[in-house]
Amino acid sequence: MGATPFHHSVLEVRLPKNFNKPTDMRYNGTQDPQEHLMAFEARMNLEGVGDEVRYGAFSVTLAGPAIRWFNNIPQGSVPNILDISHAFLAKFTTRIAKVKHPINLIGVTQRIGEPTRKYLDRFNDECLEIDGITDLVASLYLTNGLLNEDFRKDLTTKPVWTM
Repeated sequence: MGATPFHHSVLEVRLPKNFNKPTDMRYNGTQDPQEHLMAFEARMNLEGVGDEVRYGAFSVTLAGPAIRWFNNIPQGSVPNILDISHAFLAKFTTRIAKVKHPINLIGVTQRIGEPTRKYLDRFNDECLEIDGITDLVASLYLTNGLLNEDFRKDLTTKPVWTM
């Protein structure tokens, strides 16, 4: 067997009979590593496996620069899933998505020739990345970025009913 960062205790673990390897999950170093770890953990929770299986399965989710990094970890040097998770986050920390603030929405404006529906979809996608944004703030930035004057007027002059 070739060199591996796995501790010998992990190499001795047998996969459960019905274990579904997470080969459909790939991290290549360009996405947010925290998101990858959360998705991996959720998948392993569904499989109902222990830490040794999680640790052993983690490497099959890596590709490109991420698997090269993994393969260069000294043999037997990482004893558990928690340690590999910390090392993984430390290595790919520059890819962690930055928290967005509502002020970032000021730059989301309707482009010339862009259909209003496409702008609304793009604006909504940006809003999903902002924690705790209020409807009032979102609607302010939405109407500010609209080029469609009639739609803007319609949005800003009709009363809003709340319950």
